[in-house]
Amino acid sequence: MLENMKDMLNKADSGKYAVPHFNINNLEWTRFILEECQELKSPVILGVSEGAIKYMGGYKTVSNLVRSLISDLNITIPVALHLDHGSSYESCVKAIDNGFTSVMIDASKYPLEENINITKQVVLYAKDKNVTVEAEVGAVGGEEDGVANELAYAKVEDATKLVSETNIDFLAPALGSVHGIYKGEPKLDFERMIKIHELVKLPLVLHGGSGIPDELIKKAISCGICKININTELQIAWSKDVRKYLAENNVVYDPRKVIKSGEMAMKEMIKEKIILFGSNGKA
Repeated sequence: MLENMKDMLNKADSGKYAVPHFNINNLEWTRFILEECQELKSPVILGVSEGAIKYMGGYKTVSNLVRSLISDLNITIPVALHLDHGSSYESCVKAIDNGFTSVMIDASKYPLEENINITKQVVLYAKDKNVTVEAEVGAVGGEEDGVANELAYAKVEDATKLVSETNIDFLAPALGSVHGIYKGEPKLDFERMIKIHELVKLPLVLHGGSGIPDELIKKAISCGICKININTELQIAWSKDVRKYLAENNVVYDPRKVIKSGEMAMKEMIKEKIILFGSNGKA
């Protein structure tokens, strides 16, 4: 069933596991994720970037697609539909008005006070609609560099100030992870992670979860991380098998067969992450 992230992440926080956030890019990916999470009885967060929303046709199309698949596939696990890295108040409002159950407002590129002001506006709008809000402080590394800039690590005092002044539900502090493929070793600041978690008393979110070694993921969960975002590793697993299938079947032109050829590899990656995060059987 479709719900916001509050209950599932609060349970993860107290149970010391993490709920997977898998990004969706089309109907097939959404189906693969829902089916595997249902099989493993894991709650799941379907994250959708603004770019993916545009690609898939719009906010309403995405919302209706997810709801219809949940119904047609008889999905009974908790599912949240989450705007990933909403770049503005306006984009968050569009998501909320079209049935998204959770939004991330990412105003981390602005000075702290502006980040707080924008985030407060989103929270005020979301609370009346029973929609949860995630915000970011610091700056998670981007695909263009593949390494974390230590100057962009979230400051403890900034994290506590943002939380206390905005009434957000979850915090994504930049603590050494990056989006995309790592070009160096992840340098997660666990000491700072523990301190922020103790002070803000909210579930923490780890962006750029793809490519982080398993032992570091487990340690992050023990330090307060309750939601881990995975996208790149699903893309790599899926595309690798699709390329292999096309190389071996060069006369195939049916797009259904092409897209489906990456299903098992993608589902295996989803299963690995769910077991690693400890969310299996928690639905």
